[in-house]
Amino acid sequence: MTGVTADVSALQAVLGVRIEPGLLDLALTHRSYAYENGGIPTNERLEFLGDSILGQAVTVMLYREYPALGEGDLAKRRASLVSSAALAEVARGIGLGQYIRLGRGETLTGGREKASILADTVEALIGAVYLDAGGETATEVVMRLLAPLLSDPERFGASMDPKTSLQELAARRGAGVPVYTVDESGPDHAKVFLATVAVGELVTAQGEGTSKKHAEMAAALEAWTRLSAH
Repeated sequence: MTGVTADVSALQAVLGVRIEPGLLDLALTHRSYAYENGGIPTNERLEFLGDSILGQAVTVMLYREYPALGEGDLAKRRASLVSSAALAEVARGIGLGQYIRLGRGETLTGGREKASILADTVEALIGAVYLDAGGETATEVVMRLLAPLLSDPERFGASMDPKTSLQELAARRGAGVPVYTVDESGPDHAKVFLATVAVGELVTAQGEGTSKKHAEMAAALEAWTRLSAH
């Protein structure tokens, strides 16, 4: 039983690189699936590696592409591009959720659309590419994945500051100020925050994160994306 819910060849075509099948399966294996299948390895170590590769690739890219920006502005842009909200946006753009190996419980609670799971899986894939094809190819994949954000200034701005972007868009639509509510769950050392934002009667969206701030940002970006499409 592979647990992969869609043909991964399409995913590899989007990434522009073929990954060794076992390594690709590992990159797509969430801990919920591992727990339900005898404690097999998860993608968390690859996620750890991919996070480092992602940060380095984005840092170099920003340094080269924006020679007039100072350190502070470069740091802000890097933080936005490697944020869970931005990576989840990237993941949705390539339909990543359908490929993730999730446990039954996580699947039933909408795990394939959770920003934290999507973002973590993007990082795991980057780590897998690095191990299988090397640093140069991994950097190329990072740039390919981030291209939609970088080529769309408005969307890039939304990923940098989704709450402000959503508030401005809501004002233009005459919907008033977005209203946020946040719930938390889990033990003190591993809390998960779920934010819900309502923009009048136009749209309601949710986002998840390891802090209230990150959850609200994820919810705001999701709401901005939906509202922008209409």
